[in-house]
Amino acid sequence: MPALVESSTSIPLKTSKPVGLNDLGVPMVDGTVVKKGSLGEFTQMLDDGKVGRRYQGFRVVVVKTMEGAAESAKAFLEFEVFGDNNAAKETAGAFEAVLYAGSDKIASFTPTVVFLPYANFWYANRYVFDIPAASFEAAERLDFIAKPGEVGVI
Repeated sequence: MPALVESSTSIPLKTSKPVGLNDLGVPMVDGTVVKKGSLGEFTQMLDDGKVGRRYQGFRVVVVKTMEGAAESAKAFLEFEVFGDNNAAKETAGAFEAVLYAGSDKIASFTPTVVFLPYANFWYANRYVFDIPAASFEAAERLDFIAKPGEVGVI
């Protein structure tokens, strides 16, 4: 049975203006700070060397703001994924997103699987996870790790 192999990429984060966040519902108050990063394309291979998944349009937005009287920080991850002539079996399509400050892990997020109900089609995916507000300034990159898993070839 063909299987996806684990593969990863890093998306550097840079301080940015707090604009273009309306679709995320970020409270725009004094003191809202933002870091952003993007990546055009990333592929995950099958164990036979063929492309198994294609990812594109990565957008990472890390925000620290006030919600009511409480400070909060969140990391948003958006991308599209395409299944190249294969369908996921069980955990195929799982990934981990890890936020780093240098070599120190700030936070990680492991959803069950990407939204990819059928092969040969692009699907939008959007995730959010909480991070420690005190770690916002140190955040330098988000690592995207596409996990291994069996697939069925179509």
